[in-house]
Amino acid sequence: QVQLVESGGGSVQAGGSLRLSCAVSNYPYADFCMAWFRQAPGKERESVARINSRGITTYADSVKGRFTVSTDNTKTTLFLQMDVLKPEDSAKYYCAATPRILWNGCGVDRDDYNYWGRGTQVTVSS
Repeated sequence: QVQLVESGGGSVQAGGSLRLSCAVSNYPYADFCMAWFRQAPGKERESVARINSRGITTYADSVKGRFTVSTDNTKTTLFLQMDVLKPEDSAKYYCAATPRILWNGCGVDRDDYNYWGRGTQVTVSS
C-alpha cells in the first residue's frame, strides 16, 4: 500500500527556516500531484504547496515567496523548504498524494487527495 511519512518538523523562532521531507513508498502511478497541507488547532486543513509530475508548482498566497516545494530526482521524496517563518505558520503539516493531475497544477482541496501521511508539527515562536 502507498505510504507517506513526514519528517523535519520542530520548533523555530520567527524568521527562521525549516525543511520538511515526505518519504513516499509503493506509489504505483506515473502521474502524481503531491501537496503539503497544514492544520492549526481549531482551523480547517489547508493546502499550502503543490507539485505535479509535470513539474508545475503552485502555492497558497499566504506562503508564496517564502515556501518552496520540490521532489528528489526519483520522485520518492517530497520536500517543503520553509523560510522567513511566521508564528501563523505554526501547525501540523501533512503531505498528500493523488494520481489525478490538472493541466495547470493540482487540486487544492483535501478531498482531491487519496493518500496521506500522519503529519509533523511545526511551531514558530515570536
